[in-house]
Amino acid sequence: MTLNQYIRDCISRLSPVYDEGEARWLMRISLEHLKGWSQTDIALRGDEDADPELTGKIDAIIGRLLKSEPIQYILGETYWHGLTLKVRPGVLIPREETSELVDIIENDNRQSDLRVLDVCTGSGCIAIALAKALPFSSVTASDISDVALGVARENAELNKVKIDFVKSDALKPTPTPKASFDIIVSNPPYIAQSEDRLMKPNVLDYEPHSALFVPDNDPLMFYRSISESARGQIKPGGRLYFEINPLFRNQLCDMLGQHGWLEVTSIKDIHGKDRFVSAKSPLL
Repeated sequence: MTLNQYIRDCISRLSPVYDEGEARWLMRISLEHLKGWSQTDIALRGDEDADPELTGKIDAIIGRLLKSEPIQYILGETYWHGLTLKVRPGVLIPREETSELVDIIENDNRQSDLRVLDVCTGSGCIAIALAKALPFSSVTASDISDVALGVARENAELNKVKIDFVKSDALKPTPTPKASFDIIVSNPPYIAQSEDRLMKPNVLDYEPHSALFVPDNDPLMFYRSISESARGQIKPGGRLYFEINPLFRNQLCDMLGQHGWLEVTSIKDIHGKDRFVSAKSPLL
């Protein structure tokens, strides 16, 4: 069997769970991960005999994919915002939307020597991307999960950035010196528990629920805590950024205004959903 024939067979085997386009993408990134082959390399080798050692590894991957396990966990890494990041069970997989949040922050903050705090850092993706994007920045990242902090430290080292990692509960934040940060950003848990019925098995069955869900009766619990503590942590004129659940945009914006934040602004993602909120600390 040639490599092309084997790939077509794999795509057919994946069809009960994935559409053809997604199955082709899964095959491509699996071959890139295992062999370092680009799409061009795969095309050039298509008429060669499929290597039994390679097909054995691919078969094992397909077995896990058919159980809806995320490919990022299977391969142990993901490519996001120009970065290679390690991921593993217990740590949320970085999303496309979160990459947009990094772009927003970078576009708003062109100056140097900014001090940044990333709350609920998870894999460290936001903190690492900002450490690379913002010139001469000083970045602190916090999370309650030891697993997440371990992965985030690996990712910082892998991407050659210096970040100060702190174990801290966003609902009971560790005190920091007043007016320490120019930017505070967070992508906290924001999916209401009742929304779990809408979620796909690859998310619901594998990704950490503690990083995804909040109670139906208090969906803003993390935003409230972070907003309240941030008022004491941020410098006058500093900026606060959140990734949000579009369902609770109005409530969140109202709450931030009540907490004294200025210029509270909702920002849509590339799909037209209200996905981000930014606000500014008073100058005095």
